Amino acid sequence: MTLTLAQVEHIAELARLTLSDQEKTKFCEQLSDILEYAARLQTLDTTGIAPTASVLPERSVLRADEARPGLPVQTLLSNAPKVEAGQFCVPPVLDLD
Repeated sequence: MTLTLAQVEHIAELARLTLSDQEKTKFCEQLSDILEYAARLQTLDTTGIAPTASVLPERSVLRADEARPGLPVQTLLSNAPKVEAGQFCVPPVLDLD
């Protein structure tokens, strides 16, 4: 399938792109080649081949999520520059005054 310059201009307009005449010609060739390759792929016989999202086997690289006891509060707050009422005390992020 060969795209026309008018079709490339329409695609560029939809994408809000401003293209020079040189770019339009270049993209016309490149997009036509991509569409031609996609058309060639459509002719392949894929009967008997299950649809796949990935060619890699499904496996998790994350460890199992298991509840464990946390650190004591005093240990957590021991390096904090400022503590108030058993909590970290930090400067305000938003000043709404």
